[in-house]
Amino acid sequence: MNRFQDFLELDYAYYETFTERIDTAWGALFCNEMQADYYDANHAHITEEVRDPQAVIDEVIRFYESRNITPRFYIYNLELQANLLNALEANQFRSEEMISPVQLWDGRLDMKPLRSGNTVERVDDRNVQEALQIECSIQEFGGKETVEKVFMEQWAHPSYSHYLLRHEGIPVSTACLFEQNRQARLESVATLEKFRGKGLVGELIRYIQHEADLRKVRQLWVFPINEIIEKVYQKYGFQTVDSLKSVHAFAGGQSIREIRGHE
Repeated sequence: MNRFQDFLELDYAYYETFTERIDTAWGALFCNEMQADYYDANHAHITEEVRDPQAVIDEVIRFYESRNITPRFYIYNLELQANLLNALEANQFRSEEMISPVQLWDGRLDMKPLRSGNTVERVDDRNVQEALQIECSIQEFGGKETVEKVFMEQWAHPSYSHYLLRHEGIPVSTACLFEQNRQARLESVATLEKFRGKGLVGELIRYIQHEADLRKVRQLWVFPINEIIEKVYQKYGFQTVDSLKSVHAFAGGQSIREIRGHE
């Protein structure tokens, strides 16, 4: 299995923890009417060459508009998708090209103990609201209502393990490990703004790497949202193995870059 197939398999498993997947000849439709504004839960996932672009666009529009959801596409294998992209433009879809670094952990463990004053704990009933408050404070994750719904669904799902780092007793950083068939991805890494730049997130990442090693995870992935975050993960043994290009095409609402505050 090549890396794109590894990525696709894990990506589909990740989506299916919070949305329904309907397979198609060109990829999949993802839909969760209870989270209509959450893009990852509601989009057409295009991975195969589209032979009849207008028919696919019409199919996707009908599917989502019948559910009062904005139609949108996540499009991969862009070298095969020129006709689809042109047709989307003719149908008045806005689009943005996304370039996402793909990183794999090199498997090396840092044996240094946590610094004095720092502790890491699993998120459970006792501290879930503290972890949720941290994630809801991160602009790049989207609005509070969306973040809260997604977080609670993921926290309750057996494939996720959430972790909370305290600094001098104060909850300041969170992250989670999503695991499927001995593959895993590091997700939802967040630190309160006033505690950033102190190396705290690195302490949490190293702790989760130890957890992944104990679970005999075969590959630990991370998908940083930009080059700045990519360089942060490189400090902790994540090597950039690919750069995944995709297009997000949407019939309304904000772009992903706008949500992340890049525009």
